[in-house]
Amino acid sequence: MKGFSTKAIHGMRFKKDVHGALRTPVYDNVAFEYETSRDIQLAFEGKKPGHSYSRISNPTVDDFEQRVRLISNAMGVIAVSSGMAAIADVILTLAETGTNIVSTKSIFGNTYSLFEHTLKHWGLEVRYVSMNNPEEVEQAIDENTRAVFLEAMTNPGLEIADFEAIGAITKARQVPLIVDSTVTTPYLFQGKKFGVNIEILSSTKYISGGATSVGGLIIDHGNFNWKQSPKLVERAKTRGPMALISALRQEVYRNMGSCLSAHNAYLQSLGLETLSLRVNQSCANTKQVAEFLDGQDAVVSVHYPGLKSSPYYELGVKYFGGKGGGILTFDLESQEACFQFMDALKLIKRATNVNDNKTMIIHPYSTIFCEYSAEERLSMGVRPTMIRLSVGIEDLDDLQDDIIKGLEAI
Repeated sequence: MKGFSTKAIHGMRFKKDVHGALRTPVYDNVAFEYETSRDIQLAFEGKKPGHSYSRISNPTVDDFEQRVRLISNAMGVIAVSSGMAAIADVILTLAETGTNIVSTKSIFGNTYSLFEHTLKHWGLEVRYVSMNNPEEVEQAIDENTRAVFLEAMTNPGLEIADFEAIGAITKARQVPLIVDSTVTTPYLFQGKKFGVNIEILSSTKYISGGATSVGGLIIDHGNFNWKQSPKLVERAKTRGPMALISALRQEVYRNMGSCLSAHNAYLQSLGLETLSLRVNQSCANTKQVAEFLDGQDAVVSVHYPGLKSSPYYELGVKYFGGKGGGILTFDLESQEACFQFMDALKLIKRATNVNDNKTMIIHPYSTIFCEYSAEERLSMGVRPTMIRLSVGIEDLDDLQDDIIKGLEAI
């Protein structure tokens, strides 16, 4: 199989269903029986394929993981309970007290909270730099750096870094490069081609197929030598490129209990089958809406990598095939004008999710970033005049009509 959608639809099934079902059923159960004591021993030791307990692995979840592995050209995939669980599990596996990771303040608000308000108290240092300046990244890395973490396209700033340049630095410094590619998915961004070692996604977004379920993904491209990672060096001697996946399966992922439910895995496998169709439509709609907003007198500025006026347009072409994604932001003259605009909308939903089939709008400054000081919010690129619009797959004329009504209310 060569095509993205073909892989997403057909997957790679290792066992034929006993009833000949074309879709892996929902194994909504906990335990699995083995023929002999020796068989279950080998399963627990990881020496024989099999499922012993659904917190560790499950047939329905495994089918979903294999589909994601195929479409991302990865070595291994672990599906977890949410995108935040994916980030936490990977950082906990790689870092320890007294070490650091290099990141940027231009990240999702909850990720920043995880770094600053949770992991910081356990002795992890986070060094914030501008990912637009690879030299800053290189200068921040030292012998205690355990990873460089950034987003494929920042939310809500919509910045795009030069992944090849940063990947060359992390490779030379023997540090894994981790990218949260939630808003691009493997359909737009094949991180392995550009030196990315680990991708993390919230599969709640595009992949779920319309906000049907919460989930997350850890994608290991198999292109990092884990003997260079102090916490994994011993495991890498026996597990080689599978050291991270092994450490997650047998320790952090298992012990933290961050497993994806079989039901959610089933729903997200369905979402994968139409992912390319929905992403294409969402990107096309978003570009049209961005161009429309850019021509409105009441709109101060529009930020979308798919616009040629964007400083990230060329990087978007290079890394995402010219598709600017399904999110845009725009600024009005004041926070009050933002609220007036949003309150006048009838079709577009005032809600916090992104990459749903429905178009959703939110004022990030007063909602998902409200726990931070005004100074912190501005340092993260979140302004009181900014609106984030996640464009769905509705008919474009209906979206534009709703936006016109909102602008008329200002």
